Amino acid sequence: MRDRFGRKIEYMRISVTDRCNLRCVYCMPEEGVEQTMHSEILTFDEILRICRIGAGLGISKIKLTGGEPLVRRGVENLVRELKEIKGIEEVTLTTNGILLAEKLPALCAAGLDAVNISLDTMDAGQYEQITRREGFKQVMEGIRAALSYSGSGLRVKINCVALAEVNKEQWVKIAELAKQYPMDVRFIEMMPIGLGKEYPGSRQEEILSFLEEAYGRAKFEQSKLTESGRRRGNGPAVYVSFPDFKGKIGFISAMSHKFCGDCNRIRMTSEGFIK
Repeated sequence: MRDRFGRKIEYMRISVTDRCNLRCVYCMPEEGVEQTMHSEILTFDEILRICRIGAGLGISKIKLTGGEPLVRRGVENLVRELKEIKGIEEVTLTTNGILLAEKLPALCAAGLDAVNISLDTMDAGQYEQITRREGFKQVMEGIRAALSYSGSGLRVKINCVALAEVNKEQWVKIAELAKQYPMDVRFIEMMPIGLGKEYPGSRQEEILSFLEEAYGRAKFEQSKLTESGRRRGNGPAVYVSFPDFKGKIGFISAMSHKFCGDCNRIRMTSEGFIK
């Protein structure tokens, strides 16, 4: 499937719910947002029907998102049925990690290919300040659980929103996860929209320079392909390698390195609107 700019669209992100069990300061007001009634969001059968149509048009990769996708009951069954659709090669999931340790055995049994876990700090107190909720312990349990499945083929990535005035002192500590474990850590530039406008973001060069002070000069990956010939990711991240790291460091840099020309995705909201 190609859009009117000639871009090949093969990747669809699907929000299965607008609900979330956190209240991150750059994402949602402390009191939350008005929730969509359950009767107004797509059923799993409706999502599957759309994905079958999408697969017939060239969609081969699906990522489930939210809100927080794991708060929707039965999401592991959706993963299983998505994997059964002819033409769908990968089904992945982005989560805040709170419920991951509990849900992961069923998700992996259903065939989940990869999980992205959001984590902006390694400090439990700061985690509560950013998310306005407790849960750091559960997230770390979720990360450990995900790593226990990495030997069975589950790809694990950490997503960190880089905010110089908030979590800069945590960047190296989060990057250390990629040094110690076979996972990628990606730093995401804040886009100045919504509540994010109140939090100055950090650019890729600033983050990379900060990490190079700790680990030495990084080497940019010349290809997004892994040694097995598969793409390292389905999206716009670029990766660098540091000596003695078991994983890679990635950057998703919508502000400083615009990647609209390479976009390969469409998004579907929990109510069924395509963007």
